[in-house]
Amino acid sequence: MRCLILFIAMSCTMAAAQVPAPATPKPGQVLVSGMVPDESTKSVIMARMRELYGADRVVDQLAIGTVSLPPNWGVYVQRLLGQNLKLVTKGQLKVDGNTVTIRGEVPNEAQRQQIASDIAISLNPTYTVNNGLRVSAVEQNLLDDTLARRIIEFESGKATLTPVGKSILDEMAVALQKVKGKKVEVIGHTDNVGLRESNLSLSQARAEAVRSYLAGKGIDPEMIGVSGQGPDRPVADNANADGRARNRRIEFRVTQ
Repeated sequence: MRCLILFIAMSCTMAAAQVPAPATPKPGQVLVSGMVPDESTKSVIMARMRELYGADRVVDQLAIGTVSLPPNWGVYVQRLLGQNLKLVTKGQLKVDGNTVTIRGEVPNEAQRQQIASDIAISLNPTYTVNNGLRVSAVEQNLLDDTLARRIIEFESGKATLTPVGKSILDEMAVALQKVKGKKVEVIGHTDNVGLRESNLSLSQARAEAVRSYLAGKGIDPEMIGVSGQGPDRPVADNANADGRARNRRIEFRVTQ
């Protein structure tokens, strides 16, 4: 783990402005910052963090002040500090009263979802969990850089690739050869012109056409999952032609 910040920011009854903001940890450090109500709570949190990461890596910047605690808050914070946190790199776990936010990078999509699920299960329904985890960027950046914001073109209203679309996929096949061992989802998207059901079917068919073409270029079909999102996830305004063109796209996502 390169670094992690545990930021405890309680709901303060008095000097909210005095809650210390987290500093920037050095590589390899685990920084514990924020404010808790008493020495006992601080001792429990610091002991658990040192148990997880080793005493030489944990930096104590946790202050004691006047704060308002939700019921059994200390128990729930201890539950958050589990082994799964060690899967997160460049991360931050922030506990602000009844709101828990986790950010950082994890190796795959399955772990991203599992960590957030484990956190939610460990808490009671009064807590809100914000999952800001993302899949490690190395493989994803390779695919994004290869696609380079270009649109993989199809014949109008069909799942038939154009020569330009095939040319881009030839480049994507080379990139996919470099991420062997990972699962990649090919996601089809459309604009919002026409019936949603028809657009969902078209986007699914286009994603499947991409998988078939890549298989012909030596990419194992088992590596590629497909889905069609139709018009449901636009990246631009459908009110103009340029926006609709940007929304008619194929997306590549590393999932595990």
